Amino acid sequence: MKILICANEDILMTALEFRLRKAGLQAVRATDPSDALRKIRTHVPDMLITDVEIGQESGTELVQDIRTVLNSNIPIILISGIEREESILKGIELGANDFITKPFKPMELVLRIKRIFQEEGLFRNILGAVALAH
Repeated sequence: MKILICANEDILMTALEFRLRKAGLQAVRATDPSDALRKIRTHVPDMLITDVEIGQESGTELVQDIRTVLNSNIPIILISGIEREESILKGIELGANDFITKPFKPMELVLRIKRIFQEEGLFRNILGAVALAH
């Protein structure tokens, strides 16, 4: 499974990459929404995890672009500070699948990822493909 991470905090990106790799997932970095949109087109990730605030740009605008411009149903998890409740609600309304507030435990994020994959049927399909490969 390939997870695209879009955030501008290097410490957060490094911690997420480490935890995702430890969980057996591949992590791809995007530094801003434009980079994320390019990588969704070229790397075709299985999920996007994006910060609500990405420098001058907004993670909610990224969600909107993915759903309308790319017409993609890629699962999306928003990361936000608790004080950004309005942005979280807007992101969910625009099509994000879930959110997690900072600070959070990396294992909680991994569990949310697995839950979404199970709901989307992706986890089951991947497990079936892995079983057939062995």
